Amino acid sequence: MTEKLKIPYPIIVEGKYDRQRLLDVVDAQILTTDGFGIFNKKEKLALIRRLSEKTKIIVLSDSDGAGKLIRAHISSAIPTDRLIQLYVPRIEGKEHRKAEPSKEGVLGVEGMDSELLYKLLSPFTDDRAVRAAEGNQLSKTDFYIDGLLGGENSTEKRDRLALAFGLPSGMTANALLSALRILVSYDEYRRAVDRLK
Repeated sequence: MTEKLKIPYPIIVEGKYDRQRLLDVVDAQILTTDGFGIFNKKEKLALIRRLSEKTKIIVLSDSDGAGKLIRAHISSAIPTDRLIQLYVPRIEGKEHRKAEPSKEGVLGVEGMDSELLYKLLSPFTDDRAVRAAEGNQLSKTDFYIDGLLGGENSTEKRDRLALAFGLPSGMTANALLSALRILVSYDEYRRAVDRLK
């Protein structure tokens, strides 16, 4: 297959299997709504809202009724001009890992073939934005050195750093790192960490 697409925009999908499917096709930050979990997890919507202040967000939910509800919930919280609404076709079938088809009998994002996903997402590669994200040298090594990962009170330190940038608490190191690489420059990160010490 062709090499992975580099997408500079965060992509929202419903579940971990959708995320895994997309990772076969794209190099991008992929967030999950945990299905209807987004209705109960205010911090997840807060993260999406915060990211949308800095970059557009791609929404790629399933083409069934549940997917429409999740899409509508996200759309009600984020300005229209910050969202890129993508739709997978409504194809009857069943995902390989499932014993039975979904309630509506249609494939979700995880059931789409690579060629279709590649074609759907290829218009959203933006070389300038990709280069900017790649130019941000912030890494897990920085988190480790700065006590945000693998150390005493690292969770609390991450929460304080997240708060400094208007992000929700309780983010994993990977989620916070992905968000900060989009939202702030390396120098802004360094200044914020110095203030927290």
